[in-house]
Amino acid sequence: MSAPAAFSRKAALAIVAGGAGLFVLLLWLIGAGLAHGPLNDGGAHGAGKGLTGYAALALLLDRQGWEVHQARNQGDLRAPGLVVLTPPAGASGKDLARVVDARRTIGPTIVVTPKWASLPLDKLPKPPPGAKPGWVTLGGGLMPEWKGFLDDISVGSAPLPGGTWRADHAEGTLPAPNLVLSGKGYKLVRLVEGGEEGRILAAYVADGGHWPALDELALVGNEDPPGQRYPLVIVFEPDLLDNYGMTHKEAAFYALRLFAATADGEPRTVTFDLSFNGFARTPNLLTLAFTPPFLAATLCLLLAALLVGWRAFLRFGPAGAAHAELAPGKAQLVANAGGIVRRSRRLHLLGPPYAALLRERLARALALPHMTDAAATEAALDRALAARGKPDLSFSATAGAMRRARRPADLLRAAQSLAALERILKR
Repeated sequence: MSAPAAFSRKAALAIVAGGAGLFVLLLWLIGAGLAHGPLNDGGAHGAGKGLTGYAALALLLDRQGWEVHQARNQGDLRAPGLVVLTPPAGASGKDLARVVDARRTIGPTIVVTPKWASLPLDKLPKPPPGAKPGWVTLGGGLMPEWKGFLDDISVGSAPLPGGTWRADHAEGTLPAPNLVLSGKGYKLVRLVEGGEEGRILAAYVADGGHWPALDELALVGNEDPPGQRYPLVIVFEPDLLDNYGMTHKEAAFYALRLFAATADGEPRTVTFDLSFNGFARTPNLLTLAFTPPFLAATLCLLLAALLVGWRAFLRFGPAGAAHAELAPGKAQLVANAGGIVRRSRRLHLLGPPYAALLRERLARALALPHMTDAAATEAALDRALAARGKPDLSFSATAGAMRRARRPADLLRAAQSLAALERILKR
């Protein structure tokens, strides 16, 4: 007997497969960090598409054949290749120094200082018509406060008349000459300068080596001997590289030259860091589950779950209808009682009461006088058997065998004999 199916096999398979797929997709989204909102939030980082972001530079490098990545935890910054750090003004200088110091033995690094305080247009009470996600409005200026990172280098802010910058065989105009950042430090080898006084807008740090490609771009000489460390380039004026500055083709052409010289001899791979800009993603079990080499184990687990589900779907026959635990009726009641006795393993206790019950029942059926002595009643039953032409049969002997029985076979044999005597006596 089988119960009617609530869904067809195809509908049940579609429901289970769809639910499992959505659950796995949810786990992947959480593990990949995609559940934390869009990266294009108007910030000054590699995914920002506002004026202060660097998405245009990342796109330009990608179009020029660079392999562009985004890092959301500091572990990704230990990979070879060029790394671009765009920390905000309030970033921890000690954390920044730790990352940069580790990079000096791994690969070249470019650090861009922040300058603009910005507000996304969609956060305004009345956003202007046509505003796109990530667009910002510029406010006042910011100065980096990175105590513990290159404390011997200072950053200043002042207008730059004309807004003209100069570099090796390149020059251009800054988009906002009223606010220009520059740096000072005896270890700085200038790459880009501005104004008649030669303010340092971009430079590399000469702290134990020189790098031929960068030396060719430098506006002053570097007398340090060759070293084993990778270069550290600091861009003090972010409008040389951000989306605001990429509106000038001269800045875009020079950015390509600067990145090529900084990564001289290294793979054309660039990683824009997002961890300092509030998008840090701490590794967890879900992240590791979808990251090699643990991804292989995750795929094996999903395949095993798929096989188990498929076997469950292809079971043998339809589901059986539910039955009552205890069926009604006298026969079922006797079967239940017998099952309880059998499970209790006390079958040897059934013989004496069964023999006594049958003796009293026959005495009432034959209208024998009530006798308190069981032996006298059984003797009367023996005489009744002799009167019916069965002198060789004895109720007392059969009842005694029933009382002495211990094994199930002996009990059954004695009970059958008593039942036969009952039929003879009741004729």
